[in-house]
Amino acid sequence: MALRPSLGQFLKRHHVVAADTMVFIYHLQEHPRYISATQVILDAWEAGSHQGVTSIISLAEVLVKPLGDGNDVAAEDYRRLLTTFPNLRLCEVTRSIAEAAARFRAVHGQPMPDMIQVATAVMAGATGFVSNDPAFKRITDLEILILDDVVPARG
Repeated sequence: MALRPSLGQFLKRHHVVAADTMVFIYHLQEHPRYISATQVILDAWEAGSHQGVTSIISLAEVLVKPLGDGNDVAAEDYRRLLTTFPNLRLCEVTRSIAEAAARFRAVHGQPMPDMIQVATAVMAGATGFVSNDPAFKRITDLEILILDDVVPARG
């Protein structure tokens, strides 16, 4: 039987940890299965023991639901989290990130927003990347942690 990877062990290996949008969505919406894991990640960033990185794409993606619901208060809360959270860099898409994303897409064939996330992580010096999309496991430029692999299944 294979051992499940540990979030704590993953964090020990990586000082700069990039996060896919779902990390923020799960946290902001207090997803009952994932909130404990997302809290560990955000606590590490807030404490300064780790640096967080995400693309501006995450801001666009987290705002979709509250804006669609007409919930301007939630949209502002989400915006504030991503733009002011301690030790979290929200990176703009630069020309070098765009070109790196194109190379990743050419090699891996995944959607451009995902490849922008990966390119942002690599260009920002992240060595670890947290997502919950198993398609990211094909990326070899970073160590990928899939939340479903570290969070016990409910049931």
